[in-house]
Amino acid sequence: MLQAILDMLYPVRCPVCGDIVIPKDSKICSPCEKKLQLITQPRCKKCSKPIDQDQSEYCSDCKSKEYHFKYGYSLWVYDSIMKKSISNFKYHYRKEYAKYYIEKVILNYGDVINRMAPDVLVPVPIHKSKYRERGYNQAEILANGIAKGLNIPVIPHLLIRDKKTLPQKQLSDKERLKNLQEAFVLNDKAFSEFPEKLNSILLVDDIYTTGSTIEACTNVLVRSGIENIYFITLCIGKGF
Repeated sequence: MLQAILDMLYPVRCPVCGDIVIPKDSKICSPCEKKLQLITQPRCKKCSKPIDQDQSEYCSDCKSKEYHFKYGYSLWVYDSIMKKSISNFKYHYRKEYAKYYIEKVILNYGDVINRMAPDVLVPVPIHKSKYRERGYNQAEILANGIAKGLNIPVIPHLLIRDKKTLPQKQLSDKERLKNLQEAFVLNDKAFSEFPEKLNSILLVDDIYTTGSTIEACTNVLVRSGIENIYFITLCIGKGF
C-alpha cells in the first residue's frame, strides 16, 4: 500500500522525455529508449569510443595520447538526447533517472566489471562548492547503485576535488588536462581505513569526453601505489 501511494505521489519519469512512464514498472518510455545510441563494436579498446570499420583497434585520441588507466567502457554516445537527459540528472534534481542508468550499466556491463575484478568503485568527485549548489554528486549516486547491484564495495570519498577548475567544455584538449592538474587529491583517511590493500579501482562518472578527468584521477591513484585503474561512464563523446 505504501508503495502504491508513493507511485501515485512520485510517478516514474522518463529520463528522455520527462513524461510519466507507462507501464509503471518501466523506467523509460519504449519509444524514447529506441532513440538512445548504445555503443557496440567497433569501439576503441582503450576508451570505448565508437570507431570506423577501417580504423585500427584504437581511436585517434588514444593513439596520440599516453593514458595511464588500463581501459574503460561507456554505455551510450553523448548525443543531444543524452546531453539533455544527463543535464537534467545533474543540474535539475532528476536523481530518479539514475535508476534507469544503473540498471542499463549492470545489464550491459555487469559481467565486464566482474571480469575487471575491482577492489572498490570510486566516483569521480565534484568540488564542494558544486556539491553545495546541487546537493549531490551524480557520479556518487551512480557508483553506489552499481556497487550495490554487483556487490562490490564503494569508497565515495577516496578522491577529493581540492581545486575549483574552469568548466571543461570551454577548453581545448591540452587546456583541459592542464586545468585538472592538482585538482584531485587522495583522501588519506579513507585510504587508510579500507581493510585491504587496493590494487584495482573502477572509476565511475557520467561523461567521458577527452579523458582528461579520468586521467587526472588515475594519476593520483597510481602515485598512491594502485596499479590497475579502469573506468565506467554513462556516455562518451564522439569525434574527440
